[in-house]
Amino acid sequence: MKIIAIVSAKGGVGKTSISANLSAALVRIGHTVLAVDLDPQNSLRLHFGVSPHHIGGLARATLAGTEWREAILPGLTGGYVLPYGQVNEDDRQDFERMLREEPELLLRQLESLDLPRDALVVLDTPPGPSVYLKQALSAANVTVIVVLADAASYATIPMIVGLIENYCTKRTDFIDYFYLVNQVDRSRQLASDVTDVINMQLEGRRLGMIHQDQSVPEGLACSQDVLSYDPHSRGAHDFVTCANTLDRILSDQVPAS
Repeated sequence: MKIIAIVSAKGGVGKTSISANLSAALVRIGHTVLAVDLDPQNSLRLHFGVSPHHIGGLARATLAGTEWREAILPGLTGGYVLPYGQVNEDDRQDFERMLREEPELLLRQLESLDLPRDALVVLDTPPGPSVYLKQALSAANVTVIVVLADAASYATIPMIVGLIENYCTKRTDFIDYFYLVNQVDRSRQLASDVTDVINMQLEGRRLGMIHQDQSVPEGLACSQDVLSYDPHSRGAHDFVTCANTLDRILSDQVPAS
């Protein structure tokens, strides 16, 4: 089992969309994939066709003392999703207290699922430092930093890299961290210039880029990933390319130096 954490220091960069569509692309190339929602917004499930009225998830299961496997749901295209779950404010605080008191709770629960050896777990995380991000980074074998092609997003990179260096790079089971540039719009000169700067400065750690494509939000509106909604779209092509790159990285399993 390999664990992939999707992270960012800034909100609004599209982590949940990346988590869902990258999971779908990894399924398409032959992996067993479980997407796990560590964000209290509990929106990842919507990308997998789960009803907005469904309230189950990992937070509720943990608080009730039940196994996480009972909260896993099948997606529409072969993958699986473990929602965060709908909880009230008191329950959310209780769950976060449990995460603080047991730093390896996430890893312990994932290992208890007895997933296939070649399974991939994709973790969707909330933006910035949090108890959820700490748990995700402490368990991750690969970390994907999502950035936008703008100065504000680029400026947050040192903070998230600092957290990765603190929680990931000292572990022998950690492979490396990579960047994914989302919502790239080459028709806008400034966005194009910033994309070029990011690509140049992050060379060697680029997982890829996802071009701005209306098929991605349109697919969500239809409760589908972009590969199912419009398999010939630029967005679908980008996600498959990123999935293949990630697959090669995981196959090599070269630890970070």
